[in-house]
Amino acid sequence: MTTLVIFLQLLFIIPLALGLNHPNCDLTSTQDQGSTLRIFHIDSPCSPFKSSSPLSWEARVLKTLAQDQARLQYLTSLVAGRSVVPVASGRQMLQSTTYIVKAKIGTPAQSLLLAMDTSSDVAWLPCSGCVGCPSTTAFSPAKSTTFKNVSCSAPQCKQVPNPTCGSRACSFNLTYGSSSIAANLSQDTIRLAADPINAFTFGCVNKVAGGGTVPPPQGLLGLGRGPLSLMSQAQSLYKSTFSYCLPSFRSLAFSGSLRLGPTAQPVRVKYTQLLRNPRRSSLYYVNLVAIRVAKKVVDIPPAAIAFNPTTGAGTIFDSGTVYTRLSKPVYEAVRNEFRKRVKPRTAVVTSLGGFDTCYSGKITVPTITFMFKGVNMTMPADNLMLHSSAGSLSCLAIASSPENVNSVVNVIASMQQQNHRVLIDVPNGRLGLARERCS
Repeated sequence: MTTLVIFLQLLFIIPLALGLNHPNCDLTSTQDQGSTLRIFHIDSPCSPFKSSSPLSWEARVLKTLAQDQARLQYLTSLVAGRSVVPVASGRQMLQSTTYIVKAKIGTPAQSLLLAMDTSSDVAWLPCSGCVGCPSTTAFSPAKSTTFKNVSCSAPQCKQVPNPTCGSRACSFNLTYGSSSIAANLSQDTIRLAADPINAFTFGCVNKVAGGGTVPPPQGLLGLGRGPLSLMSQAQSLYKSTFSYCLPSFRSLAFSGSLRLGPTAQPVRVKYTQLLRNPRRSSLYYVNLVAIRVAKKVVDIPPAAIAFNPTTGAGTIFDSGTVYTRLSKPVYEAVRNEFRKRVKPRTAVVTSLGGFDTCYSGKITVPTITFMFKGVNMTMPADNLMLHSSAGSLSCLAIASSPENVNSVVNVIASMQQQNHRVLIDVPNGRLGLARERCS
């Protein structure tokens, strides 16, 4: 069985002067060979989806906070049972920081960039002839000899929202912000580096209507636990097992890795149990039992962090949210203890958007440890503090969940996961953690 090792070249902080002319940004190159596949940050200089207008540090932080809030609304709608399918994530899911991978679809192969997401179950692509799609690059079914539409009688047709049977093919519609999307459920061969997956099921988007929010231009590759996710469809190849290691934004190389399959996974890993929410079984829940600031275990009511499959309360790991969000009582307890231990004690606390623990000048900060049953995740300053690129402002990069979302969900986000190996082992029902220099 092939193990796919995906090197993350997340160039988020690399100077924009590198641009698309840098040799590492050649998305048409043959560097994706064997079991190695490159992944780029969606906002990196190498990404064709990056913003065309550079933002200041403060503006970028505020924009990311807003995108995180939209994603939290998506995630909490899932655990509350209000969203019937993962495809209906809309802009809320892909608006926040994500990572893109080059995949090859069809026969002969067509190269497309897909956003990877650990909290989504599905794959979908903008297809040629799509009315209203924002992408200039789309998958062309007519050029693939292995493409076929999924029939209405196929079991996959029951796993999408509002299926209809126009032209004997399974079609579906979903709401996307203030827009609507129409797609056909389709199958074709997908190749990730050297690994072909035949008859891979995905949504082929053919129409976007409405004058509101438009879908992101790239497609989506879900790594969740649902029946249409990559992990489920390629179960015989990858055994529902993968790990990833996200590098620090401060790293000059800014490279990390994602490994699919049980082979070549790290040995020195400590595990905690993966929990399953029957309302939304795709999300990767874990049992958070306590939070420690420096050596002090914070006084948090157990009910505030307890897993509750009925309400969806609990803690999840998510690669698409940038900054960790904690429910209000949990966040306030952690924040207050953190402030007590920042040195010098005379440091003045300010705020920036949703971050209410910011400082001007040089400070020394305590570690924060998320304590799970079986393993601890300790985060030093690099995982905790955002530093202004111009000036001396720094902010604690953890915030309270917004008031307008289901605030009982705690989300361990990508910045706090940096330089940790996170291993998802679904067959054995466990999530592994190990400190690792990912660069």
